[in-house]
Amino acid sequence: MNPFIQFFSFCGVLAALILTLTVAGKAFSADSDIVAPGAQLTKLAGGFAFTEGPACDAHGNVFFTDQPNDRILKWSVDGKLSTFLQPCGRSNGLCFDHQGNLWACADEKNELWRINPAGKVTLVVKNYNGKLLNGPNDVWVRPDGGLYITDPYYPRSYWQRGSMEQDTQGVYYLTPGRTDLTRVVGDMQTPNGIIGTSDGRTLYVSDLGAGKTYAYAIGRDGALSHKRLFCELGSDGMTIDSAGDVYLTGHGVTVFDKAGKQILHIPIQEGWTGNICFGGRDRRTLFITASTSIYGLQMRVHGVGSQ
Repeated sequence: MNPFIQFFSFCGVLAALILTLTVAGKAFSADSDIVAPGAQLTKLAGGFAFTEGPACDAHGNVFFTDQPNDRILKWSVDGKLSTFLQPCGRSNGLCFDHQGNLWACADEKNELWRINPAGKVTLVVKNYNGKLLNGPNDVWVRPDGGLYITDPYYPRSYWQRGSMEQDTQGVYYLTPGRTDLTRVVGDMQTPNGIIGTSDGRTLYVSDLGAGKTYAYAIGRDGALSHKRLFCELGSDGMTIDSAGDVYLTGHGVTVFDKAGKQILHIPIQEGWTGNICFGGRDRRTLFITASTSIYGLQMRVHGVGSQ
């Protein structure tokens, strides 16, 4: 259900006397179990073409992409904005591993990159079974270093390639040794957002095309099993907090508890909310990339695992 925004004013003296944000009968307020008391959504920076892929490093700095402008930016724990890498292969989704490397879904040539802290790029994945991937979109690194990639097909004007070569839009698993890439999901319309639990046991994957998000049990070999419907909502990007709540994006941010019950909606006054992560020194700031801007919101809960 979409949020309702009601503004009441008295004789023009107050521009907005009462602001109520309600989703499914629950108000977004300082009384929220997961939002910090008195917290307000804050626009941290704007003027971008389209922001995506926020990811937090070990120090709490948040890296995100300005995808059409082919750059990865860094929002430091001191609140300073800088460019980390440009060009960046039109990177989209990002995720850090425990060695401090930044994994990037380099959409320009349908590749997966590993970028070290100095900005040196290593091409790790460029195809599957000798055919181009559709366009790696989002990535999550599990605790042992294995990683999962969503690979939807969104044709880009800058591509120098033919039509879709894979026979489906899938999810792939790359082993910790980077030797084997395996398709682990092949029955979704448009897999997109992805996040896993910090214990490495559960993986959430959004089928944005179908408007649903699923949960899977993660096997030691990377295989996924026990697929179950988590919620009736698709997502562009995803994160998870210390309480096990799962955050979905698209039209604002919608939060579900670990049982799949919606507990909060955070409206964002942008055309599209692309992705989300926790960051800052204590990991209690929710960073939200939305169209031309990046936002922050202080939380009671904190982020966990690879963000």
